Amino acid sequence: MNAMLLLAALAVPHSAARAQCAEPRYLVSDFDWLDHARLRLVPARLYWPAAPLAGKPVPLVVFSHGIGGSREGYSYLGRHWSARGVACLHVQHVGSDAALWRGNPFGVIGRLQAAAQEQEAIARAADVRFALDRMLSVQTGDLGAMVDRQRIVAAGHSYGANTTLLTVGAQVVREGRTIDCLDSRFSAALVISAPPFYGEADLAAVMSNVAVPTLHVTATDDVIEIPGYHSGVEDRLAIFNAIAHPHKLLAVFRGGAHSMFTDRLFPGGWSLNAKVKLATADLALAFLDLIFERDGAALLRWEKDWQPILAQPPRPEAAPRIMLTGGAIPVPPVRAAAPDEYKAI
Repeated sequence: MNAMLLLAALAVPHSAARAQCAEPRYLVSDFDWLDHARLRLVPARLYWPAAPLAGKPVPLVVFSHGIGGSREGYSYLGRHWSARGVACLHVQHVGSDAALWRGNPFGVIGRLQAAAQEQEAIARAADVRFALDRMLSVQTGDLGAMVDRQRIVAAGHSYGANTTLLTVGAQVVREGRTIDCLDSRFSAALVISAPPFYGEADLAAVMSNVAVPTLHVTATDDVIEIPGYHSGVEDRLAIFNAIAHPHKLLAVFRGGAHSMFTDRLFPGGWSLNAKVKLATADLALAFLDLIFERDGAALLRWEKDWQPILAQPPRPEAAPRIMLTGGAIPVPPVRAAAPDEYKAI
């Protein structure tokens, strides 16, 4: 295993920071894997709890970045989750990673459009499967054996959210052949700012095979602008509504921007950006408590704490604010969101 790099956790008071220097809350390790079957590099960065509970398996999130990203991105999520006992493996997709921004600047648009093609989407899902294979193998030393096989979660932002959906069962049909990238080892999914499946008229059919609980996060000003690919918040709501599995949650922040969910500090405004990052990281943990522990207390606290930055439905009396349907999980059931409504958890 590569040498561990010890990093500080989220900003804390000075006295607490000194204590954390002695006892880091998480460890970070980089891997440069090669999928020989595809002759494709699959770099990854692992955030691991510094002091996991003795004898207790560690939950794992496998994270897929957006177009033009890398394993170094979305570090606020990896740090936050691992410092609280949930490991996070950030996978880098070499066909749609930060290399798109390098080279002739006049070729950027062409490189972005090429990276958004169907074959790269399929390759990304294969990257996630391969990285999880390696994570659970001797390639990571003793860590793979410590992963809780019942609590492996797929996650991603933007293009990575599409990758996540493919990994947990979303399907498309091409020339009579179903493209199926399902990895049944995942038991839940975190879907942040998912673009539409461009060219697919029947979104419900695309999502019909998603059979795990999903958390969906977006914002009212969550707009994607890539030449040839425009998408607004209505597409995030459409994906949420198209999933038939009864255990799903939707959070919509007020204002914001599509890239505020990355490590960038300014999109959406400095103050809101920082709040949304922390709220998103906390919400994911509350969601995992809900589905794995059947404990909705953290989710209810989250909703109370972050209500000021959540979008409000046009008619709040028309439905409960907690957006979870069906099942025995102790949260009120609600109807699906209409495309013109913004509901908060």
